[in-house]
Amino acid sequence: MALPDLPILAFGLAAQFAATAPGGDSWMRAEIGGVRGITVGPIENAYHPGVGYASVAYDRTLAEARAMGATWVALTPFGRVASLAASGVDLTFETPFERNRREVGRAVEMAHARGLRVMVVPQLWIESGQWRGEIDPGNDRGWARWAESYERFVRTWAEVAQASGAEMFSVGVELRSWVTTARASTFVRVVREVRKAYHGLITYSANWDDVDETVILGELDVIGINAFYPLAAERGATASELIDGARKIRDRVHALAETWQKPVLFTETGYTTRPDPAVRPWEWPDSMSGVTVDEAAQAAAYRSLFGPLLEEPDFVGLFVWRVYADPDDTSQEAPWGFSPRGKQAEGVMRDAFAAHWACDPWWSRTWPQRSPAPGVYSTSLVW
Repeated sequence: MALPDLPILAFGLAAQFAATAPGGDSWMRAEIGGVRGITVGPIENAYHPGVGYASVAYDRTLAEARAMGATWVALTPFGRVASLAASGVDLTFETPFERNRREVGRAVEMAHARGLRVMVVPQLWIESGQWRGEIDPGNDRGWARWAESYERFVRTWAEVAQASGAEMFSVGVELRSWVTTARASTFVRVVREVRKAYHGLITYSANWDDVDETVILGELDVIGINAFYPLAAERGATASELIDGARKIRDRVHALAETWQKPVLFTETGYTTRPDPAVRPWEWPDSMSGVTVDEAAQAAAYRSLFGPLLEEPDFVGLFVWRVYADPDDTSQEAPWGFSPRGKQAEGVMRDAFAAHWACDPWWSRTWPQRSPAPGVYSTSLVW
């Protein structure tokens, strides 16, 4: 089986780690089928008390997620890091940590009560406003100190995930400077320590443009990608051009899965509600101004992405980015933001979640399914 064009260093480390990798059939044995997921963002700000994880408001969001056809939710507790010259992770973000720990555990239990599976995704908030993928503690001593602190942070949340019965856990999010370099061996140790505390499915949320150079994928049960792939390079792309872009993404997913013999999950994916959201979809809505809200463009981007991917057996699902713990709080994101809630994109998402996917287990084909909108998805997905 041919490997993609990885850097020589990445190739060597991948071969080194593959020898001790967990079985690639973990996902298949679990018989989970396609992950129809939505990320539920926390609301920890002191100006909005009582509406975060484990609140009555959060339970309304769970009910809405179920009504949309979701089968999973992702929860994203944060740790605080001062700058890219990181020396450690502060477990307290805004809510005091012990309270946050209790509320996240309760939030998992509430999701289970609603019939939803859960992925816990601890994330890093960089106080300087820079991207976590560029963390650089400096010399070997600095990296060792950082790895020790990060392991404490992520293992603590793994223990919460284990105690609450969360079905999946992400050991990191967009840590490019760590997992694509020779220092990745220390991250492997982190993953193995997490496995001692947590016994569910483990993933890592690689950035879409560095997953091919991420050398720790052999340690995972499922390859995770924060998949903000562009569907087009230029504004004004036609529907057929957007679908062609999605087919290229599907081909990349297939190649990655074949290389590592593991399925691929989009741990985050989404589009903002603006013209041409499929061009540079990673751009953050808070950095924009004077934006025209364009629900049709957001919906078209989702429709184009879903079609080819749902026919790929190696693609096991996605988490739409995102809604918030309080469904009535509009202060968390601008109207042109990522949330599909109450927009045309929600209808596209509902149709996609109702369809049968190539990765669904055979026995689920007997489930009653609502057919998607005509012309949206291949009828081969509807049994």
